[in-house]
Amino acid sequence: MKRFIGLDVHKAVVEVCVIDEKGERVFRRRIDCTREALLRFAEELTGEDSVALEVTTNAWAVADLLRPFVGRIVVSNPMKTKAIAEAKVKTDKVDAEVLAQLLRCDYLPSVWVPDDVTRTLRQLTGRRERLVAERTRLKNRIQSVLASILVPVPVKTLFCQVGLRWLAGCGLPAELRALVESDLRLIAVVDQEIDALEATLRQQAWGLPRVRLLMTVPGMDYCVALSLIAALGDLSRFEDGEHAASYLGLTPSVKQSAATCHYGPITKRGNSHARWLLTQAAQNMARQPGPLGVFFRRLAKRKCWNVAVCATARKLVGVAWLMLKNNEPYRYANPTTTQRKLSRLRVAVTGELRKPEHKGRRPGVKNGANPPSRLEPSLQRVCEQEGLPPVHGFEQLPAGEQQVLRTLGVIDFVQQINQDRRSPRKSPTRARN
Repeated sequence: MKRFIGLDVHKAVVEVCVIDEKGERVFRRRIDCTREALLRFAEELTGEDSVALEVTTNAWAVADLLRPFVGRIVVSNPMKTKAIAEAKVKTDKVDAEVLAQLLRCDYLPSVWVPDDVTRTLRQLTGRRERLVAERTRLKNRIQSVLASILVPVPVKTLFCQVGLRWLAGCGLPAELRALVESDLRLIAVVDQEIDALEATLRQQAWGLPRVRLLMTVPGMDYCVALSLIAALGDLSRFEDGEHAASYLGLTPSVKQSAATCHYGPITKRGNSHARWLLTQAAQNMARQPGPLGVFFRRLAKRKCWNVAVCATARKLVGVAWLMLKNNEPYRYANPTTTQRKLSRLRVAVTGELRKPEHKGRRPGVKNGANPPSRLEPSLQRVCEQEGLPPVHGFEQLPAGEQQVLRTLGVIDFVQQINQDRRSPRKSPTRARN
């Protein structure tokens, strides 16, 4: 007999409701949310059974335990389930039966089940987010102590070396000094934990070629790249970059009826941490000479700054989706900055150092005629050195993309980054007596 099973999963217990193909309740039960109890319950299941549960902290562990014992298991989106089956009476028993009935009718909005690698990345990047938030909270608490007694901070950044020296020497009452010293010790501990976690993240980033691809985008380091990959998961789920941006909540909200259509602020659905990191990367584009930088500055003139940030972040997701799909680096990256980012990751993980090429003066030229210089490699050379796929030059781009670059006025920049060029090396300044 084919059965449909709804599970309302909590931290300590699981409410179970089993119905048949006609929607009649077979039995209802409450079991402990432990591995042993779930395995005992799984022995009663058959390959014809279907199981439904909502996303919770431990939903993936429950789903992994039961999956070998049933024919199908569906993990649903609780926000969409609530919109479909909102009831006046809400109990664990009702919730479990609602899940079972929706599963029977094949009307349960499911979510994508991430693989083990994606789950690990989400846990690591999420932990770093919370540690950084904790450090910010501690710093704000120290600022609040100073503000409470009207002590102005004479430096722009309190937690730099100069600011910390001032903080150590400023006159504070003994009680407040104890509070400040306590928070400073906590900040030191959190800093150590962040450093240790970032070392683990660097190892993960080095083992994933897709991370180094995304690091060629201006404003994206390994933390941003890992967070984006963890948030998106399997790219085949998205038809294009717009769907990926919508998944991260970066598309405008729409209210449409008949001939009336209103666009509002972004939906802010999906991974909020990845969305915040993308907006930070988008603000970096304001200083970039490439096509996305031109887009940002033009839009910022017509609209407000935040609109330009969100629109550029949305474009960044589309660009990242295409890069990962086509296995291609970012075509308009600054070669020097890109080389610095990638080499910093390489040295931190492997310790491998590389000497710069063609360093010094050209042979056969006197010192005064040709001062010391250094080679600034092209983007193609940087990708070769770092083991990345080749970058398309301007001539290899589609005609439509070439026309867009001409319209934006970035042809000179594109040609410049695709050529090796030599720049003068700054001579060290000597101290005067």
